[in-house]
Amino acid sequence: MMALEQQSPAAAHWTEPQYERWFAPATAPQLSEHFAWIAEAEGEATPIAGFLVAHKIDTEWELENIVVSQASRRRGVGTLLVRELIEHARSAQGSRIFLEVRESNHGARALYCKAGFEEAGLRKGYYANPVENAILCRLSLY
Repeated sequence: MMALEQQSPAAAHWTEPQYERWFAPATAPQLSEHFAWIAEAEGEATPIAGFLVAHKIDTEWELENIVVSQASRRRGVGTLLVRELIEHARSAQGSRIFLEVRESNHGARALYCKAGFEEAGLRKGYYANPVENAILCRLSLY
């Protein structure tokens, strides 16, 4: 996952200890949990076609990171991952899914719009390297 994420400039870049901490088994019931969905690649150099990481806090979800390999783009992998998140959040009685996306990331914005997300606000200068605004998006699940 880390190698794939490093190939995508628009992705959130996390350290190995962050991944390990987020995906360590919980020792007690928690209101806050991280989830990941991984799309496997068939016949490609990399075994992962894409992945999505989401954070559940009580009944709300945040889509924190989604990355699709260059070879798997425009093949429905991103759509599949977003649909899986939506279905899982609904089955867990989730109320909403939130996300931030770079203002210039028109492909991701189109994907989210197609999945039913609405653009709900702007965070000026939210991203670094390069500095860029974030578009806030939300999807109500009921």
